[in-house]
Amino acid sequence: MIALQTKVEINGPTHERFEEILTDEALSFLARLHDAFALCREELLRGRAVRRRRIAEGKDLDFLEETKHIREDRSWRVAGAGPGLEDRRIEITGPTDRKMTINALNSGAQCWLADFEDALAPSWENVIGGQLSLYDAIRGQIEYTSPEGKHYSVTAESTPTIIARPRGWHLVESHLICTDVTGEERAAIGALVDFGLYAFHNAKLLVEQGSGPYFYLPKLESHLEARLWDEVFHFTEEQLGLPVGTIRATVLIETIPAAFQMEEILYELRDHCAGLNAGRWDYIFSVIKMHRTRGCSFITPDRAAITMTVPFMRAYTELLVRTCHARGAHAIGGMSAFIPNRANPEASAAAIDKVREDKRREAGDGFDGSWVAHPGLVEAARVEFDAVLGERPNQVDRQRDDVRVTAAELLAVQAAGGEVTDGGLLTNVSIGLRYIESWLRGVGAAALDGLMEDAATAEISRSQIWQWINGGVSTVEGTRITASHVEGLIDRVLVDMPRHPGDRFDEAAVLMREVSIGENYPTFLTISAYERCVATPLRPVSSGFQDVEG
Repeated sequence: MIALQTKVEINGPTHERFEEILTDEALSFLARLHDAFALCREELLRGRAVRRRRIAEGKDLDFLEETKHIREDRSWRVAGAGPGLEDRRIEITGPTDRKMTINALNSGAQCWLADFEDALAPSWENVIGGQLSLYDAIRGQIEYTSPEGKHYSVTAESTPTIIARPRGWHLVESHLICTDVTGEERAAIGALVDFGLYAFHNAKLLVEQGSGPYFYLPKLESHLEARLWDEVFHFTEEQLGLPVGTIRATVLIETIPAAFQMEEILYELRDHCAGLNAGRWDYIFSVIKMHRTRGCSFITPDRAAITMTVPFMRAYTELLVRTCHARGAHAIGGMSAFIPNRANPEASAAAIDKVREDKRREAGDGFDGSWVAHPGLVEAARVEFDAVLGERPNQVDRQRDDVRVTAAELLAVQAAGGEVTDGGLLTNVSIGLRYIESWLRGVGAAALDGLMEDAATAEISRSQIWQWINGGVSTVEGTRITASHVEGLIDRVLVDMPRHPGDRFDEAAVLMREVSIGENYPTFLTISAYERCVATPLRPVSSGFQDVEG
């Protein structure tokens, strides 16, 4: 056996049962993952920065000439659905705390996206607590009693297939230290921690149960990043004694560069790929981020005006369905952020109507399934997919040969129309501030103003503010959007905000200013926010590659 070049040590406080997840064997497996893949991950992140600079300098994205042969070869197919993934018509999403885990398992959905990413604030307690939730759920031993004394347990006869979503390649885990042979210490890679712990503890048992270790892959920007994940999967199958192809992955197409490489991403992951997902909110964020300095052609209107029917979003989703079905992959629709409100029946009815309309469109377009963020929406969404699918598990056989999407159509942001309004600006400030405050308290999925907000929707809000300020935008009411004006709005929202002991609004306001009106633009607000999160490493450790730019 080759000696490990990396040592992984715990750099966080110990809590009840953490030792069941952070075993010596599991940490050794994480060390092997970092030995094999940390360097490539860092090189790929540097490649992201190069790509952003080129776009900022005026180079438009396009389909890759060097991979044209892959797109033109009609013979290859992906592995497709693994056991338990044949029917994915409704997938519920949410963080991996114990209450959400139980509610998701009782929801009646076909699948559950168990989220370590945008819906989970990555405090140490949340990260390892989430692993414990999944560990117990897979073993049929999960229960929870709330502080108010309400008891939760799994009562459903049939529970959803679990699909875990690890953090993106850009995030680190400072509560685990990787020390190399030179003695240099760095924070562990969040994606490898989340993936590695889940696979190490649960892969074989999931296979025995007739399912498998399944994953959603977030924030990919290129087929080379997909290739890295495929290498991680092959390595893991070899290390854990699993047949090749046991692991299945669904890739979120939630960045604009990835939209131009869908076929290449499927090809790189073909031994392990089940499908693609239209991650709409992060996709909008990526479009803004990549083109925020490119002038009026890429200025976006109020967030609420960027619907799934505007031309550039329509082009993206139509291309995704066509691409998936041509390669035997599932096309999974995105998240409608509307949520029901028990205290307001009229608002709940309106939310359900909007969700049904959204899912009706997706099912009609050829999607094989879609996401909801709340158990109360499962049935409403299912009705729309049942109407199209009937008894069929999916509609992969529906080829969308009628679809022809050009690079110009994917980039036609200006064609979305819409306006920038005073109300839209205030909404962005309010949502951004309140979400960041929630995230700093360790709550990564927050119900705000009738919508389920997560890191992706908050990214849109703060990025639009940055874009509008630096683009010299004025609202239709005539208000020039400047840093000082936004400063005033942040102060106004803070004054109007009900405060409570232990809130983190003051810190959130500092961070909101940094990520929305600062001279430098953090490529992800979560990178900046992580240092202020409830995470409490025992000693400081370098996070390695930094991803912040002007």
